[in-house]
Amino acid sequence: MQTAIMTKSWAEEILSWKYEPPYDFYNDHNKEESMQELLEEPYFAVLDDGGALIGFYCTGTSAQVPLGLFYGVYLEDSLDIGLGMKPELTGKGMGASFIRYILNQLKTTSSSVRLTVAAFNERAITLYERAGFRKTYMFTGEDMIFYVMAKTI
Repeated sequence: MQTAIMTKSWAEEILSWKYEPPYDFYNDHNKEESMQELLEEPYFAVLDDGGALIGFYCTGTSAQVPLGLFYGVYLEDSLDIGLGMKPELTGKGMGASFIRYILNQLKTTSSSVRLTVAAFNERAITLYERAGFRKTYMFTGEDMIFYVMAKTI
């Protein structure tokens, strides 16, 4: 795998991704605003060895769920990360190497990382727990529960 700064072409591809229920929560419904965020915030494309887009990750406030700020779940010093994998690649056993790769990219940036995940996404939660993340907070949004998970790297 390799990392590259997000381009408009990759951002367009990401915004076209469609996840099957219940993961369709992650489908993008505000493409113009999302395009701006993907290109202006710290977003990175993750490519396979042949240069094809397989996923992305972001860091900082872009990785935070805004409602979590209200609950104060991001007050502790940690690098927030967000990530997504191409829908056709999810559920195929590639998640462990994907998250391991991203964490290796961030080792020189921070000693601890934090992510926020929707509680229904048991598949991702299991992956994150296997990667060493532990639930630290829970908060509720509109019809959605979120877990904040942290890990020392």
